[in-house]
Amino acid sequence: MPHPVALVDDHHMVREGLAATINAFADYTVVLEAAHGQELIDGLDGRPDPAIAIVDLHMPVMDGFATIAWLRTHRPEVLPLALTFDASDEALVLAFRAGARGFLRKNARSALLKHALDSLVHTGYFHSNETHTEPVDHGFLRARIDHERADILSRITPRELEFLRLVCSSEELTYEGIAELMGVQPRSVENHRSNLFEKFGMKSKTGLVLFAYKWRIVEP
Repeated sequence: MPHPVALVDDHHMVREGLAATINAFADYTVVLEAAHGQELIDGLDGRPDPAIAIVDLHMPVMDGFATIAWLRTHRPEVLPLALTFDASDEALVLAFRAGARGFLRKNARSALLKHALDSLVHTGYFHSNETHTEPVDHGFLRARIDHERADILSRITPRELEFLRLVCSSEELTYEGIAELMGVQPRSVENHRSNLFEKFGMKSKTGLVLFAYKWRIVEP
């Protein structure tokens, strides 16, 4: 039986195009369309949950960030995929903090959309930098992701992990605030940051946050 998908986007033509594309995939079918988050909530009342909700981030009435956060709280079995033209780091961070399981640009090709849906169903997440367009062994993909995550965690010290989790706090702590909570001098926090930058090739605080969400070091 095809996996049910909900579409939430205020642009009718975008929804129509997405629905046609998804319904052409043998394993998926669109069961609900909504123009904003509140319309999705109303539409879900009294009906089975979809497996996936593709949610535009920028909508009137109830935007995608609030919609994804609502799904995380009230429909945790629904896997939200954030959809937008705005692929800024700030939008990514807010989407992942809200509970998004992946991020897809609106101009993505249909093959990448299919891969995103498959990845969500089989692994629970879609890594937004994945570019596969051919069929993949999702058992192998999940094993590879789990292996890479375990390798990453093995390279992070307990204090670096504590620092990373505080960096991802929704309170948006300063480095000075993080140092105070960790009970260390700001210099120690700078060392943790520099070590993580060097180990994993990051250059900014936002990069740290995205890295932590991508590899489920921090859960939304």
